[in-house]
This record gives sequence, structure tokens and C-alpha cells, in this order.
Amino acid sequence: MAPESVSNIAHQPDHDHSRCIKTALQQAQTLCQANGQRLTKIRELVLKLIWQSHKPLGAYDLLPAIAKAGFNSAPPTVYRALDFLQEQGLVHRLATLNAFIGCSHPDHNHSGYFLICQSCGTTAELESSELHNSIQNVASDAGFSVDQESIEILGRCPNCQEQL
Repeated sequence: MAPESVSNIAHQPDHDHSRCIKTALQQAQTLCQANGQRLTKIRELVLKLIWQSHKPLGAYDLLPAIAKAGFNSAPPTVYRALDFLQEQGLVHRLATLNAFIGCSHPDHNHSGYFLICQSCGTTAELESSELHNSIQNVASDAGFSVDQESIEILGRCPNCQEQL
């Protein structure tokens, strides 16, 4: 089963993270405005920090940069910003890592499927209607109603496989 859409750009040597950050911030502004929400400076900073790489970051990973920027670096401040960004669909929480990653397509509701490299930490979000339909069918056959899907697949990215 080949995924229909895999965000694999982080593996390209000439990848420009600043473009990812700019796009993420533009999408965040648009979504927040459409939802009647405010993208405050602290929320914007947290989103920028998360998009600086394609590696999941925990709340405590963000604290030093937030303090350096002059904001209250207490954990509740970061968690409130992360909760807001997650509620708006701008970030995903990865349960296996207790960390957050920027959402590649926050403009529509979707299931969270992630390929997480155990060597370098790079994480790619993918979309697959085939996988979604399989999960829905199996759940339905069991009489189960799915409210939310999130799959985290651990392995090795193409770059790390080449280094073995």
C-alpha cells in the first residue's frame, strides 16, 4: 500500500526550513482569523520553533528559546500555546515521543499518520485514504466507532538507511 501523500521534503539536502515556517505562519494566521481566534506572539513563537526542523519537540525542548525571546518560560505557558495550536489543527501530538510536530495540511481535518526515524528523529506526516478506509472498515466490523486516528510508525528514513 503506497501512501498517497508523504511529506518527504525534509530529507532533501537543499530543503529550506524558512519556507516551511513562512507557510505554516501564513496558514496559522488564515485559520485563526477564520475561526475567530488570535495567534498571539507566544503562540506564533511556539509554532515557529516547532517548524524549525521536521523533528518532534517536547514542551521542555521549547523552554530555553521562549525564555531567550523574553517570554515567561514556565511550562504552563508552553503547554497552553501547544494546546491552542493543537486545537486549531496546526500541530500534532506524537504520543510515543510525548512531543509535537507541525501539521503539513491544517486546512482540512485528517487522520494523523507519521513516519518517525529512530536514528535522526525526522518525522514525516502522510495521508492515505486507503489506510483510513481500512481502519474504518476493521473498526466497523468490530462494532467500534472511530473518533480519532493517529498512527506512529517507527523506523529509518532514507538518509539513515544509506548510512548503515
